[in-house]
Amino acid sequence: MARRYDTVIGLEVHVELATKTKIFCSCSTEFGGAPNSHTCPVCTGMPGALPVLNRQVVEYALAIGLAANCEISRVCKFDRKNYFYPDNPQNYQISQLYLPIAANGFVEIEAGGGKKRVRIHEMHMEEDAGKLIHDEWDDTSLVDFNRSGVPLVEIVSEPDMCSAEEVIAYLEKLRMIIQYLGASDCKLEEGSMRADVNLSVREAGAESLGTRTEMKNLNSFKAIARAIEAERMRQIELLEAGKEVIQETRRWDDNKEVSFAMRSKEDAQDYRYFPDPDLVPIVISDQWIEQIRARQPEFRTEKLERYRRVFDIPQYDAEIITASKHMADIFEAASAICGKPKKVSNWLMVETLRLLKERNMEPEEIAFSPENLAKLVELTEGKAINSSVAKDVFERIFLEDVDPVVYVDEHGLRMVHDEGELEGALKCVIRENPQAVFDYRSGKEKALGALVGQTMKAMKGKADPGLVNRKLREMLSADK
Repeated sequence: MARRYDTVIGLEVHVELATKTKIFCSCSTEFGGAPNSHTCPVCTGMPGALPVLNRQVVEYALAIGLAANCEISRVCKFDRKNYFYPDNPQNYQISQLYLPIAANGFVEIEAGGGKKRVRIHEMHMEEDAGKLIHDEWDDTSLVDFNRSGVPLVEIVSEPDMCSAEEVIAYLEKLRMIIQYLGASDCKLEEGSMRADVNLSVREAGAESLGTRTEMKNLNSFKAIARAIEAERMRQIELLEAGKEVIQETRRWDDNKEVSFAMRSKEDAQDYRYFPDPDLVPIVISDQWIEQIRARQPEFRTEKLERYRRVFDIPQYDAEIITASKHMADIFEAASAICGKPKKVSNWLMVETLRLLKERNMEPEEIAFSPENLAKLVELTEGKAINSSVAKDVFERIFLEDVDPVVYVDEHGLRMVHDEGELEGALKCVIRENPQAVFDYRSGKEKALGALVGQTMKAMKGKADPGLVNRKLREMLSADK
């Protein structure tokens, strides 16, 4: 009988905070600058340069800690994590080991048809390292220190997850909380949210944990899911062959869908931590915590309840819209302007989601303004344009955030309400399509659609399809 195995997973999630400047200096944190253009003596580790803590980093960390139900440390401090690596300019990283800012929290996830709490062991602040750029053509490696000193929080979970589904649900919940706080954009593709997966397997029913490995270089939810399944199977195959799993750090190659050993897994003592002598302890008062708590936003759970009470939209629509704070903000602002939340919801749920999918974009990348969406709703509800034209106009709004009123007027897209002009077009269509007229009068309802289409073409799409349909029926019945 084949042995069954349980999978045990814990995560270390690194989140780049949305401060304008780095954690210990005034250099910009903007993504994508020329290599080494956002640097100074502090973030490049020059001798004698002294760090000065960015207060906003602490406030973002406090907000995340409170939202994740953590206990906040009234006194926390920074430590030096000593290791040599080319992208680590000081040969140590300023982090928190002994007194992190938050610990003992949890987030609740929904996976496998039920709810589950994933415990958070601790959350600490630290600085990011630089970035190595490998040039295989020249067989060289270059270092860019723009990212060095960018503020991070590292959120360390307990090993409470047992599947890729639970891991993705946990990451999505964390990302949503942090985005709602405005503490980070959490873009995996830009590295502002990164997850290292600690995974082990053990025989079903065993109490002791198996030997874990840590996987890095995971920059999408799909890559994380594939890496988890591949590593789970790799460890099971080793155990089934009577071999041992080695505790190590592994690098995931998503193109080849395989991981490679990088180095043996270090323990805390390998880093020779000691308190950073250049940074004083941080004293966090009850008053400061309450100030942060008072500024916490309305999170998704509360937003869903309010949507149920205030807006006449389906629960499914509300769940999709509130999954992204950015989309929820657009929905609420546009609804406030035009007073038609159901119509705003329809544009977000149908055309917006379609265009996002076609362009492989995330809701946080939506660039159009709620004002222009509200104007489009008013144009369509006021029958200034028909639904077909409205879809074309919306695509321009989505791509370029054009003012729909200006765009419609500049391109002559307003509907023609002159019944005399419409009747003239209808008579011409009836005269030029005798077979379709005969088919309709013979009981073939579909033939009417062809006549409507010809009329819309003759009117250059600027007629009301409903009015065209009604007028055609009247004229064909009268002529008969």
